[in-house]
Amino acid sequence: MKEKFKSIEEVLEQAIKENLYANLVAQIQKDFSLANITFNIPEDVESNELIKLLQEKLYVLNLERFNEYLNLLYVVDVPEKLFKGIKVTDVVEVSSQVNFLIIQREFQKVRLKAKYK
Repeated sequence: MKEKFKSIEEVLEQAIKENLYANLVAQIQKDFSLANITFNIPEDVESNELIKLLQEKLYVLNLERFNEYLNLLYVVDVPEKLFKGIKVTDVVEVSSQVNFLIIQREFQKVRLKAKYK
């Protein structure tokens, strides 16, 4: 069950294939809310738009509200080992890599919930 995805697009394609995309979006929304971060995702958001919206939000959090950014990673439960493995180049690239980690972890949660429901 623990797949190695090479890209964020692969994760989202798999979520769509397994009919878990809507659940994934809802889980992302829920975890942002639990972290007390306002982030409104349209219900009918396409996967490419979700990537863009999430990356922009992470970019702003990283630059302007770093404590909330770290809290979000804690709430989402991104493994510290993976987070520390990010190659720091610039904020845009870091946001992209964190976006991938978040989507991957959220999909894992959604998949487990669906499996054991």
